Amino acid sequence: MRIDPFGLERWFAEYEHEADIMLAESGIRSLDASRFDLDPGKLDYVIPTNGDPEFRASVGDRYGRSADEVLFTCGTQEANFLTFLSLLGDAEAPDADPPVGSGTHAVVVTPTYQALHAVPDAFGEVTRVELEAPEWELDPAAIADAARDDTAVIVVNNPNNPTGRYHDEAAMRAVYDVAVDRDAYLLCDEVYRLLDDDPHPPVASFGSHGISTTSLTKAYGLAGLRFGWIAGPEAVVERAWRWKDYTTISPSLFGQHVAKQALGRREPRILEENRELAATNRAIVADWLDRHGLDWYDPVGVNGFVTVPDGFDDAEAFCRSVVETESVVLAPGGLFGFPGRFRIGFGLPTEELEEGLRRVSRVIEGDGESAGAVDAERGA
Repeated sequence: MRIDPFGLERWFAEYEHEADIMLAESGIRSLDASRFDLDPGKLDYVIPTNGDPEFRASVGDRYGRSADEVLFTCGTQEANFLTFLSLLGDAEAPDADPPVGSGTHAVVVTPTYQALHAVPDAFGEVTRVELEAPEWELDPAAIADAARDDTAVIVVNNPNNPTGRYHDEAAMRAVYDVAVDRDAYLLCDEVYRLLDDDPHPPVASFGSHGISTTSLTKAYGLAGLRFGWIAGPEAVVERAWRWKDYTTISPSLFGQHVAKQALGRREPRILEENRELAATNRAIVADWLDRHGLDWYDPVGVNGFVTVPDGFDDAEAFCRSVVETESVVLAPGGLFGFPGRFRIGFGLPTEELEEGLRRVSRVIEGDGESAGAVDAERGA
């Protein structure tokens, strides 16, 4: 088995720790720990290791699923990883107890977070169905054409990272029907879903072929908890739990303790604050783009996928100029397969965002002329 280097993480490793301002982060600003009771008691393992049963039942209610159809994980990254292992990582899966579907093929809608195509590609075979700029519209017919008899899973990130496109419920249900027709699963990474004022129903609520993964990182501002979950069919969740025995064993006791509070009476206020911040900052970035003649698809969440300014060869040249001259990190679109765009994250505190945009403006208005001609969209 081989896996590609994680390009975005390597980019962050190169620049993130020494830069002044992070405009490439994909989540909302972090909440202060003082808002929560921080004493979980004895620092033992979570028992049972798939998570507190009553808490899993409470989370399952959000999807119309039982406690046994929820597994707590170390963030969404582990939730997705364990799901892929469960569906693609074992040639004996059709004969497993409990049984899961067969197949070593995945259909992945891109551009998306690299782990959502790199991990299944390491375990099996991936066919990408690419969204097209500038609308980034989900095409269920294209997904149906890409699906095969050995397709085990169809993968969609909704709202999408990096574009911010929130695919509508009708399109997602049409993709779910494709999964049912192929006896496959629809896995939806939904980490940004609750940043929308009126979120669509989660995919795990669609039926027996739906799997939702998420965490408290992006919409709640609790990245440091590393607390997420899988919600889906019991057979898949049970198999993921078996794999989890060989990764993190149990969720963090501290993370689960704070997660109970974040998903309890504090939740409405947390989401209200974060949605307000996202809306305020989105408007600021939209005005900034207009002033510089740049374009994006108006995003849901706190990420946008922006065209590269004139005068730069591609997004990497632009982003390197920005970070090396103004100490502001942006994410080159080439890391997502689109060298003519860059990802901007606007979930940070408003004052910090405004300072970051002022610095990026200096690059666009000053030194950009010497950087060469801008490439066209993907493939240029």
